Amino acid sequence: MTGVCPDHQIRAMIAETAIRAETPVLDEQVQPASLDLRLGKTAYRIRASFLSGHGRTVAERLEEFEMHRIDLSDGAVLEKGCVYLVPLEETLALPADMTAVANAKSSTGRLDLLTRTITDGGTEFDRIAPGYCGPLYAEICPRSFSVLVRPGMRLNQIRFRRGQAVLSDADLRTLHAESPLVDGEAVIEQGLGFSVDLRPKGSDLVGYRAKPHTGVIDLDRINAYDPAAYWEEIRTGDGQIILDPGAFYILVSREAVHIPPAYAAEMAPYLAMVGEFRVHYAGFFDPGFGHANAGGAGARGVLEVRCHEAPFVLEHGQVVGRLVYERMTALPDRLYGAGIASNYQGQGLKLSKHFRAG
Repeated sequence: MTGVCPDHQIRAMIAETAIRAETPVLDEQVQPASLDLRLGKTAYRIRASFLSGHGRTVAERLEEFEMHRIDLSDGAVLEKGCVYLVPLEETLALPADMTAVANAKSSTGRLDLLTRTITDGGTEFDRIAPGYCGPLYAEICPRSFSVLVRPGMRLNQIRFRRGQAVLSDADLRTLHAESPLVDGEAVIEQGLGFSVDLRPKGSDLVGYRAKPHTGVIDLDRINAYDPAAYWEEIRTGDGQIILDPGAFYILVSREAVHIPPAYAAEMAPYLAMVGEFRVHYAGFFDPGFGHANAGGAGARGVLEVRCHEAPFVLEHGQVVGRLVYERMTALPDRLYGAGIASNYQGQGLKLSKHFRAG
């Protein structure tokens, strides 16, 4: 059957050694439609981001780009503006009919911690070829904050699929009619469009902008940091803000999103022609996100935004991204927010879990 593999199929892949690790994979790494990946014990400071390319291994290319290596065993700081390569604990031996896609975890994206997966022979970031057999690596580039990391930390995740699982626009309209994907009218064009909320009810707080000179964030410390030390509040009364080139923003979607249990979704850019900015760094939405079956009543999509070439006026209700929905091969045993620790179920505008709320 075609579709995204749910948690119980991922556990079967672990048992069958299609997913391997010297340190046994933990059950808590298995999410409803993905697997969290763990950092290994060594980080390589490299002088530039790279892909291995056809017929070449990451280890071969590392010889060209390595500057020095860092032992993570006792914790080490990855500095803002630098690029690192970290071998991951997990390796793959995928069946010939299976591909995979990786993405940063939500908390990783909200820290502007650019994290991408690369493989031997890879020609794209975060895309794992059919039948891939070999190691996985995380390329990590802290963009706004320096971070303290340790072996076993989980910054990115991987989703496995068989065949073509993406819903067409016609299928998406049918699904929306049966089980509403957003409250109100759905904008469906190459996925489900979502827009930015710059007129929140009862407040003029619309987002946050990362401050340029801050302290280190220990990724193991939860609900520990004062947001004011790291973020500037963005407030507006006229439904628009001007994005500064190079600045990083946390905003929120106007729509409350629902992911039905038999589906998963991935956030994707909308169209480059609507503005020179990027609107996501962490893009997986698990089955049950915001859905009533998992105790949700719709959940906003948090937008991780970076403006590029020129200052850009962003206005309330402007469509800035889209959700691409995919079928699951089977229902997961557990849904997002139901019986598992889900930091962002029912969320609105929210910083990563490392910052104290309100």
